[in-house]
Amino acid sequence: MARIYQAATMGEAHVRVALVAERGLADLLVHRVNSFGLAVGDGLWFITRDKQEATAWVFFTSIGMAEVKICFVDSYAEAGWQTFSRYKGRFAH
Repeated sequence: MARIYQAATMGEAHVRVALVAERGLADLLVHRVNSFGLAVGDGLWFITRDKQEATAWVFFTSIGMAEVKICFVDSYAEAGWQTFSRYKGRFAH
């Protein structure tokens, strides 16, 4: 499950991510879901406000500082990795 907490500082984050507008520039396409049960794999994110229930803490930053570039998409089917990444599996562990 990819239960994501938005960290307040870069130091507390597990992964630094950048939002990109174009799908072709993204490493990971993400679809936001409304429940824990739907958050399967790295591409389907449930955003939580509780640090303790999160599987990954992310900090949104610029493209130059990011470890992973993401683009939010409207469809479950589109969500997933577009490029090879050492962070594969990191969001859903």
